[in-house]
Amino acid sequence: MREIAEGIVHWTAEHPNIGQRVSSYLVAPSATLIDPLLPDEGVDGIEAVVRPERIVLTNRHHTRDVEALVAAFGCSVHVHERGTATFADLDVTPGTFAFGDEVAPGITALEVGSITPEETALRIDAGDGALAFADGFLNDGGRIGFMPDGLLGEDPELVKRGLRLAAARLLDERFSTLLFAHGEPIVGDGREALQAVSVPA
Repeated sequence: MREIAEGIVHWTAEHPNIGQRVSSYLVAPSATLIDPLLPDEGVDGIEAVVRPERIVLTNRHHTRDVEALVAAFGCSVHVHERGTATFADLDVTPGTFAFGDEVAPGITALEVGSITPEETALRIDAGDGALAFADGFLNDGGRIGFMPDGLLGEDPELVKRGLRLAAARLLDERFSTLLFAHGEPIVGDGREALQAVSVPA
């Protein structure tokens, strides 16, 4: 676990379903976990930074270690209002949010939409600002890339077009860092990276 930008802690852990290391985040000023798997340091590592009050998911597929973290900390869980179906098999009832809502102090949910209807970017107003992404974008060797075509539905090019349009909209936000669920964050150069993948409407 390490602080990568003011108030934002990052770590990776192996995802049990896909066998790859994925990224999780803790926004210390608002005591908010984003898409969390337990770090190697366990719950003690998280609490050493701050006791989390809530978990926010960037899409419905990122339930990850939600149950264990709710059991450990009693925190609330929040997912976009279109993304509650995954919780049917979990012993957790999430709160919901809509695009445009402030889902935690200093964290606002923004629409990405392409890939899944609830695909969310989180604008984090800490330090120079950050955007957190779900599955729409990933870090591909320091550049923004996309998931493999086989994971993008029946028309991957249409999905990518929607993501590029979303990137263009998100350039209006204040941020310098990009946080990915899949891949390392891009710290400080995030605006240039998002500009490179965006297309205007």
